[in-house]
Amino acid sequence: MTTAKPAVSASYSSPQPPHTSFTFRHEIAAPFPSEKSDSVAAKKAYLSELRGLVTLVQAEVNVFLTERMEEDKKSAGGATGKDAEQEAKDEENYGEENVEDDT
Repeated sequence: MTTAKPAVSASYSSPQPPHTSFTFRHEIAAPFPSEKSDSVAAKKAYLSELRGLVTLVQAEVNVFLTERMEEDKKSAGGATGKDAEQEAKDEENYGEENVEDDT
């Protein structure tokens, strides 16, 4: 019996037509450490690779969803005029305190 290699994966299913699905998957190359036999170095290597793959999958999901949002905006006609200006301003100030909004 063959066992599947451990992997980090994420799946996306579009809630709106067209109902598309996409899966992000990366296998972990480092062997899964057993509780008794593997050294701290082996466990550290496994966890280090796991952490790196989680970050990679997260980045891939973010890029994919950003592209989907842009496609959805284009198909919906996109923002125009003041809406586009406000959206650009909001994106530029994302995560920062905006003094203009405090009034």
